[in-house]
Amino acid sequence: MDELDKGLSISLTGAARDAALRRFEATIAAWGVAMPTVEPLVLDFGLGQFEKIGLIEFWIANELAAGYCGKYLYLEAGQSCPRHRHRGKHETFFIVKGRVRMEYDGEVREMGPGDVLPVALWHYHSFTGLTAALLLEVSQPCEIEDNFFEDTRIPIGGNHDG
Repeated sequence: MDELDKGLSISLTGAARDAALRRFEATIAAWGVAMPTVEPLVLDFGLGQFEKIGLIEFWIANELAAGYCGKYLYLEAGQSCPRHRHRGKHETFFIVKGRVRMEYDGEVREMGPGDVLPVALWHYHSFTGLTAALLLEVSQPCEIEDNFFEDTRIPIGGNHDG
């Protein structure tokens, strides 16, 4: 199973997915932002609480052999990406649109368009949309097993080896 398929295993399907994508598309159209033509991951992290714990990811590239990844991450106001860390993935987040509350290494900061946050290896981080928000993630490749979620109810990642 490739990394995108693993991500799809914790994604919404059916009417809930369609509704989330319609809201996303309306916001993106209002912003006048073009998105890549890739299959979006509408993630609820397997918790069934998409409005609270979830986001939509557009994987631009996840080049394991070449050593890089690029994704757009979209959050609605009030949605969070759960607190987690990576053993082997350095990430940098760039805020394209909207406002987010970033928690990184025990500090909380509000960030808006143009702000950048590099996240070093093995440091806990999470982010919450204060408004609808679009982030660009540039990082080392995404390998699902390198996600160590603080909430062990999330059914994938390094917390669930085997």
